[in-house]
This record gives sequence, C-alpha cells and structure tokens, in this order.
Amino acid sequence: MAGVTAPDHVVVVGAGFVGLSTAWYLQEAGVKVTVVDRGGVASGSSWGNAGWLTPALTLPIAEPAIFANGLKMMLDPTSPLYIPLKADAKLLRFLLGFAWHSMPKRWEAAMRIFSEIGGSGLDAFDEIAQATTAGPGVHELTKPANPFLAGFTSFKDRESFLHEFEMIEKTGGSVDYELLTGDQLRGIEPTLSDNVAAGVAIKNQRYINPPKFMASLAESVVERGGDIIGSFNVTDIRDNKNSVTVIGSEGRAITADHVVLATGAWMTDMAKKFGVNVVVQAGRGYSFTVEPEHMPTHPIYFPTQRVACTPLGDRFRIAGTMEFRDVNHKLEPKRIEAIVAAAAPVYKGINWEHRREEWVGGRPCTADGLPLIGQTGSARVSVGGGHGMWGVALGPLTGKILAAQITGEQVPAIARHFNPLRKGF
Repeated sequence: MAGVTAPDHVVVVGAGFVGLSTAWYLQEAGVKVTVVDRGGVASGSSWGNAGWLTPALTLPIAEPAIFANGLKMMLDPTSPLYIPLKADAKLLRFLLGFAWHSMPKRWEAAMRIFSEIGGSGLDAFDEIAQATTAGPGVHELTKPANPFLAGFTSFKDRESFLHEFEMIEKTGGSVDYELLTGDQLRGIEPTLSDNVAAGVAIKNQRYINPPKFMASLAESVVERGGDIIGSFNVTDIRDNKNSVTVIGSEGRAITADHVVLATGAWMTDMAKKFGVNVVVQAGRGYSFTVEPEHMPTHPIYFPTQRVACTPLGDRFRIAGTMEFRDVNHKLEPKRIEAIVAAAAPVYKGINWEHRREEWVGGRPCTADGLPLIGQTGSARVSVGGGHGMWGVALGPLTGKILAAQITGEQVPAIARHFNPLRKGF
C-alpha cells in the first residue's frame, strides 16, 4: 500500500463490531468517519452473542467432525447445526464449499492461520481501550475469565475436545489449560449439575458484556468526532472515480473518499458488484438470558452440546446453534427450545421458563472459515466481514487492518490470508 494517500472522509456501512472498530482506527489516523446502519449500533449479530475473546477457541467452523456427525444431524431442527431443506443456489454453493474445507488437510491449513492470529486480537482490544490524541478510548473494559471453563458429561467427550488443542499446538499455537474433575468444576461454579463429569480450565482468555461494550465503543467513536446514523438503509454504492457515494433509502446520499462495507451477513449482495465473489452465508445463532439461583462468575462452554454461557452481571446469557438459512428469517422458537434441552441437564437452580431477551442473529460465515478484509476491485471500496462466530473476538484487529490499508500505513502480516478477491466458493 506504499504511496496511498489517506482519505479525508470515510463512510463505514455497518455499526457492529467490525464497523465501529474500523471507524475507531481510522480516527486514530486522523480520518473523518461517518457510520451508517440499517438499524443502529449492534443491531445485528454483535448484540446477542456470547462475547468471548478466546484465542484457544477461535477456530475454523468447517471441520472434519462435520462428516462424523453425519447429514442426518444437519437436517434435524433440534441439532446444534441445522440446515433447512430449501432450494437456494447461494446456500448450496456455500455448503459445497463448507464440505470441501472440512476435509482434514484444508482444515489443518485454516488452523495454521488461526494459530498465527494468536493473541493479536486481544492486543487490539487493549489498544482501543487507550485514550490517545484522537480522543478517549473505550471505557468498558474486557474481563479476564480467570479461568475460562469447559464442561463435559463424559471423559470421552473431553478427549475429543482436547484433540483440538493438540492441533493448535501442531500448527504453531499454544494453549495453557488444566484438567478438572466434575467436583472441581462444581467447586468453581456451584450451578453446574452432577451430570457434569469432567472439565477443562483454560487460562489467558477474556470475555465482554456485548451490549455494554458496543455502547461504549460507539460512544468513543462519537466523542472522537465521528457521526453514527441509524435507520439508514443502503440501497447502492456508486464509485464516482474520484469519490464514492453511499445511496440510502428516501433519497439520502453521502459522498466521501472511501467506503467500508461491514454489513455482516448482508455483505454478498452489496459487495459482488466490486468483484467480491466469495459467498457470505448467515450462520444464525440464538441466545437468551436467565437468572440462576447462584449466578456464575466465569464463561462456561459445553462443546458437545454446543452451548455457550456468559455472565453479564445480573443475568446469565445462554447461546448456541448454527443455523444456515436466510438472515432475515424470523426467530424459530424450536431453536431456543433446543438450546434449553441441551443446557438444562448440565445446570441446576435455573428456571428455564423464565427466559428473557430471546434473540437470533446472523453470523456472517465463509466456506473456508476465513474473513474477507481489504480492498475490493474498486480502490475506493473496502470490505470487512465473514468472521463466522469470531466477529467479536477479531473485530478490533479487523478494524486495525482496514484502517492501515486505507491510509497507507503498515498492515499486519496476517492480512495476507484475508483477501476479499480470493477465488473460492
């Protein structure tokens, strides 16, 4: 990117983790930013996720175990991974690519990339917490897990989970963890039931309260002089050769020097006119909150059940499932019930009927598991998205990469893997 002239004004489309992080880092470089969103701050998958910042678990979702579990599971509405039967060319293309990248050698290649990312995602969170000459940092800080917990109803299930750590080490990464008995796990979190037979305590992981953190990040961007405009439904992006115009509904338009598309699961349709042909498919996740008799103080993961749990202060968020279907499809109560059925046996002291904040969000997934970060076929249009389940954990790092590319600064080496113009499904 040597010789690139930094733009004066950039419009960021999308007020989620990636969009607001990109705006923050652009402000660090002295660029004026305007963020627009069809809803508002964190109106997509940034609000209801588990909020984990876990390098040990930031792995490609396409994995060989998909074949072991079989197609029957994927067609079961109560399973952790669900694919509704529907004639959809885009979904079929994505699923073919997903199966291709689930092959052992391709999964291992993707694992090497995630191992290379390592803790750089956490480093970016630390950077945006700092006040600089551009303005205040994000005041809502990340929380150390101390430790992050994983629970299992059998020792066999734990062995399968530990195989992933072996692969991380094989591909150049490392994980610091300790094995626990079920009783030791309950000693840390009394709300776990006697059905939990074994556990793992993973060190050096963090988490956040997603709604609070997003509000704080948005506040920081505004205090630094940025504009955030909600209810701005983008209908077109026009490259004017010397500028770019973002066209919104009701005749609204904003012209700037550059635009960043951070539109999550809605990226494909908007970015393909600029040469981005990799499919971004919604992998919809569900969550809700409950109030246990004994409020947990650690994030807890049940890998076999695919249930992710995070303490949010006065409530406990339960999240799970991966549902490949249209991002705009309504919330399906059966998917919430499936999470309850999976979580209820491993907890006690929770009234599962007293659920609040039931939510569904479309996590933007690529078939190869790698995000799309960088310039498109237009020198004035960049994209950031396709992180799957890791848009939160890698949001600030993505913003750092994009801002460096756009302003001509040194780009983190890891960015070479995320070319949005790459060939593939």
